Amino acid sequence: MKQPPATTAIIVLLCVSLAMAAASAAADQGAETYLVFVDAPPPGVPSRPYHLGILTAALGSEEKAKAAIIYNYRNVVSGFSARVTPPELEAIKKQPQVNRVLPSATLHLMSTDFDDVS
Repeated sequence: MKQPPATTAIIVLLCVSLAMAAASAAADQGAETYLVFVDAPPPGVPSRPYHLGILTAALGSEEKAKAAIIYNYRNVVSGFSARVTPPELEAIKKQPQVNRVLPSATLHLMSTDFDDVS
């Protein structure tokens, strides 16, 4: 029994989508989010391109750096958060501008009862 072309196209599209999703999940396997504290950018250099340059040097391409970076910190500290794999993390730690790297953590209040706090 021969399938209509539209059905065949849908099946092929579904298979390609599943393969891409599996490849993406495999590439992201082991990746975690880290806070990366770096030296302040030189005067006149915006923080985002400065941070992106540090990450690009560590990861080997600007595309990978743009995909990994989550947020830039510039007011109180200079740094960024990024989702990277363990080998990428080691490359980031070797950059001369990097001062400290910490795993990102979500903290929750243990209580919402603050009536006795003054």
